[in-house]
Amino acid sequence: MTDPHAIQPSALDQLPDRDPEETAEWQASLDAVAQAAGPHRAAYLMRRTLERAEGNGIALPKLLETDYVNTIPTAAEPATPGDEAMEARITAWNRWNAAAMVTRGAKHGVGGHIATFASAAWLYETGFNHFFRGKEADGSGDQLYIQGHASPGIYARAFLDGRLNEGHLDNFRQEAGGNGLPSYPHPRRLPWLWEFPTVSMGLGPLSAIYQARFNRYLTNRGIKDVSASHVWAFLGDGEMDEPESTAALALAAREELDNLTFVINCNLQRLDGPVRANFKIVQELEAQFRGAGWNVVKTLWGSAWDELFRLDTTGALVRRLRQVPDAQVQTYQTRDAAYIRQDFFGADPALVEMAKLLSDDKILECFHLSRGGHEARKVYAAYKAAVEHKGAPTVILAQTVKGHTLGEGFASKNANHQMKKLSVDEFKAMRDLLELPISDSRFVDGVVPYGHPGTDSPEVRYLQERRAALGGPAPARRTHALAPLPAPAEKAFAAFDKGSGSQNVATTMAFVRLVKDLVRDKETGRRWVPIVPDEARTFGMESLFPSLGIYSPKGQTYEPVDRDQLMYYKEAKNGQILNEGITEAGSMADFIAASTAYATHGEAMIPFYIFYSMFGWQRTADQMWQLGDQLGRGFLVGATAGRTTLTGEGLQHADGHSPVIAATNPAALTYDPAFAYEIGVIVKDGLRRMYGEAAPGEDPNVFYYLTVYNEPVPQPAKPAVPGIDEGIVKGLYRFNTAESADLSPAANAPRIQLLGSGTAIHWTLKAQRMLAEEWGVAADVWSATSWTELRRDALEADAALLRGEERLPYVRQALQGAEGPVLAVSDYMRQVPDQIAQWVEQDYSSLGADGFGLSDTRDAARRHFGVDAESIVVAALAQLARRGEVRATAVKEARERYGL
Repeated sequence: MTDPHAIQPSALDQLPDRDPEETAEWQASLDAVAQAAGPHRAAYLMRRTLERAEGNGIALPKLLETDYVNTIPTAAEPATPGDEAMEARITAWNRWNAAAMVTRGAKHGVGGHIATFASAAWLYETGFNHFFRGKEADGSGDQLYIQGHASPGIYARAFLDGRLNEGHLDNFRQEAGGNGLPSYPHPRRLPWLWEFPTVSMGLGPLSAIYQARFNRYLTNRGIKDVSASHVWAFLGDGEMDEPESTAALALAAREELDNLTFVINCNLQRLDGPVRANFKIVQELEAQFRGAGWNVVKTLWGSAWDELFRLDTTGALVRRLRQVPDAQVQTYQTRDAAYIRQDFFGADPALVEMAKLLSDDKILECFHLSRGGHEARKVYAAYKAAVEHKGAPTVILAQTVKGHTLGEGFASKNANHQMKKLSVDEFKAMRDLLELPISDSRFVDGVVPYGHPGTDSPEVRYLQERRAALGGPAPARRTHALAPLPAPAEKAFAAFDKGSGSQNVATTMAFVRLVKDLVRDKETGRRWVPIVPDEARTFGMESLFPSLGIYSPKGQTYEPVDRDQLMYYKEAKNGQILNEGITEAGSMADFIAASTAYATHGEAMIPFYIFYSMFGWQRTADQMWQLGDQLGRGFLVGATAGRTTLTGEGLQHADGHSPVIAATNPAALTYDPAFAYEIGVIVKDGLRRMYGEAAPGEDPNVFYYLTVYNEPVPQPAKPAVPGIDEGIVKGLYRFNTAESADLSPAANAPRIQLLGSGTAIHWTLKAQRMLAEEWGVAADVWSATSWTELRRDALEADAALLRGEERLPYVRQALQGAEGPVLAVSDYMRQVPDQIAQWVEQDYSSLGADGFGLSDTRDAARRHFGVDAESIVVAALAQLARRGEVRATAVKEARERYGL
């Protein structure tokens, strides 16, 4: 098996040796060192030589791992500004209140996490005291992605500085009463405090990278200079196993995002036990980040280890630290000095001699308490190195003890993530350890008290002075009083009102054409953010390349192969299009950053992200929930939508379910427009609601999901129907009747109402004609632009009824008086149109494309799923036959005629 740490063959190995004698001399020197001083000394000299070569600009492969020691030695640590003793007292109060909040909440069975913040307290406190810039700082301040399980510590700090009170803390995880605190960072539940929802693990690091990248995008495009903003993402070492956590590391390095810092709390534990029981997670992460091009700073050992490293004249200590697996380090945290002497120091004669110079107290101090992530000076040194590093993002690997200061019952125990409370005696021991002035008399009936030094205490004044110097409270979310964006010219939206005549146009192309017109708008055009994951040509967006440009911080350093063509591939530093490559997750992270710029940066941006609908909600639905959680606004466009519109691509591309998933998200307004003019109406109304003047009771913090199809068909003119725009927005309107379609039904002809959405409307219209011409049935056709919005309106009507208010659902109002049964047709699963079934007074049935997709022609696929025009006719006749309005034999006759 190949050693992953060995030097791999390179192109240099293929070159002839110009001076074999010189090469032999170098090799002999290395052999001599190894023989005289040992292989570890030889390895040390080689590493130092490689570092010197890199410093001199000599191109060599980078070292992916360094020794298991601090990157910044003690002698090189800068002095920490401020009052360290004062900051220690502030941190002690925050530790106490975080644990008290969760313990008190445990009496109500709501849970909570104690151990995470206990390990990470100094990682946050050092930042809040010296680095994290608030919203009143230059630009937009810093963006903080807080580790979700550490939220009690953030609430505790907000309590200390007066932003929260005891009532808030007592309502941790109890939000129904309206004065509660959400379990984790959540802008929708606590919008003045939290900016970024992070507890769906892996999404925080991914979003942080694209947020830092979007900051550069805003600056380079001249929208707003946010070059002073820094993005900080606080992560757990276990969280880094999520694929999204490391999915965009190369992007961050490639675009030199030195406005980004990851702080990974390496307490060596995940939820059930060690992160890498038999290995070393810090070394693994170091290699991963270095290999991706990041600057890596390791902050592993506290100052108590300085004496041990001074005694290590042979390198035996450093070697042993690298050998010991993480689970054994965790075990040392819980064992006595005798065990550590035998197991750790006893493994090497040199370490045995070293241990003789160390007292038991010294050994326990080092192995139980002293970690780099628990010391303000070492954390400060790492953060300072990160913000001063240029040309690459930085990751800080800070080693801590999970459950630090919570007592022996918590520290490094495998179960501590699930441990929700401390006993009174454990709190008293913690109080004594932290030296807090909380008397025994304050523990009334076994309830642990909150602690506060007083609103005018030196601790609170110091905390508030530090935050004022850094630009105000943090974390904080600002709701800017932005002026509504002016509505674009009506001409763009009305472009399809006359229809396409004999020209075949897919609604995918209609949407792209609409956007082309909107980005030319003088007032709002520059605020559009087109996002596409390497499928722009599939969706007909290549014409936007030369006019808008593709964003690249490097600009265009090459001559594109298609430079002489009209629609050439143009990259630019101020490019408007975000063409992300094959990454739906990255594209969604882009969308989230752009859709929330109105709050993060006080700049309203209008993102639209267009993608294969099959690879949106199915693949990145978790991020779409994150988008709703973060109060994002914009347009998601599921192109080539429907089970049967892209059948040549096969099952994997056949979307019959995205509206089902979208319907579960309260922030998503889901539309399946049938015609081009409907798209214009929906987008216009979406711009009004999200960026203009929202109507009373309308929430602007929504996003739109539009499904558009790639099947070119003639687009009809917009009917002159009263209230048609309202019907399009609400989800249903009558497109035509048998009479208005010139089908001349008999006066007593049986009648049926056909409801269709998206591409299915075209088969429905064909069935309407067949029913009239072949079976003497009059059918009216309705366009159901949104089954989901119809259902939500009906649910609201039901809720109003329970409050004693009489309100008819819109779907019932629209269909009121419509003669005959209702047959709903969709290119999606039947449960999509069946969302409205219980509110339709008429007899109701539906057709849909349930099951797996397949590769074939559109006509064959529609026949396979039983949703083509002929199938609609048979289903309509069956409904009418059950009512006795057509003869029963007509159904069998139709099946045989159409070969069903």
